[in-house]
Amino acid sequence: MLFRQLEYLVALSRERHFARAAQACYVSQPALSEAIRKLEEELDVPLVRRGRKYEGLTPEGERIVVWAQRILADRDALKDEVSALRTGLSGTLRVGVIPTATGAVSLLTSPFCTAHPLVGVEVRADLQHEDILRQVQNFEFDAGITYLHKDLPEGFRALPLYHERYVLLTGATDGVGHRATATWSQASRLPLCLLTGNMQGRRVLDELFAEAGVRPSPRVETDSVATLFAHVRTGQWATVVPQAWLHVFGIPHGMRAVPLVEPARAVRVGLVTAAREPGSVMARALTDIARRTDLTAGLERLSGTWASDV
Repeated sequence: MLFRQLEYLVALSRERHFARAAQACYVSQPALSEAIRKLEEELDVPLVRRGRKYEGLTPEGERIVVWAQRILADRDALKDEVSALRTGLSGTLRVGVIPTATGAVSLLTSPFCTAHPLVGVEVRADLQHEDILRQVQNFEFDAGITYLHKDLPEGFRALPLYHERYVLLTGATDGVGHRATATWSQASRLPLCLLTGNMQGRRVLDELFAEAGVRPSPRVETDSVATLFAHVRTGQWATVVPQAWLHVFGIPHGMRAVPLVEPARAVRVGLVTAAREPGSVMARALTDIARRTDLTAGLERLSGTWASDV
């Protein structure tokens, strides 16, 4: 059995198409098909349901893919460990991030890059909570930054990073914009532009609106942060955004950011890694940086917003 054969099988499981899997592995389709066929002969089980086109993996194939992902992850972890012992950490750190945490991730990756100058960082943003957990579990990410307001499944470790607080972003001439605080009920009555309902960040907002006994009726919905800010800039709309986004965007001219209260809730965001030993050396290094970095203080300082206890 060769690592290459396992890589081909994992790629086929991910791409669900022989030609795309071959392209992802930089080989011809016949070469990939033949390698998987030889793997089936060696293991003496069918791995792929074959027809006129790809029809999926067999039950045996689904189980073997899990083992293949684990073996390949252990191979990569071993290579990273040896490299770190010899010349210091090198390679690529892969992190998946929920959309609302994109404004905070640089507070971790910047000190990480300073501490490990030979490592590149790949950040995949705009992912849903479930996608991040799946890709961490499948060894496609070394770590994820996501919500911790619900219990995680077995097989994960979580390190709290900060609490996601929310502000009402509205035009500077709006009456609510001149208040020290605004309630969720008041926000629900404004012409709102919000994230789309299938996004985890929107589902969290809906829970907070519901806790206040109201339900928002946004006229505009989008999966783009920039689109939210652009609509508020017109002076016709308001939106609810995480405080962490102010670290990136600040409070643009002509807008006001007002803390939301009643309820004055915050949702915990944290670093999630796979709970296995020895695990990814990249994940351990990032976790070490996270333990020594006060993201709450960094977000308060850089966004210029109010400070409060968590």
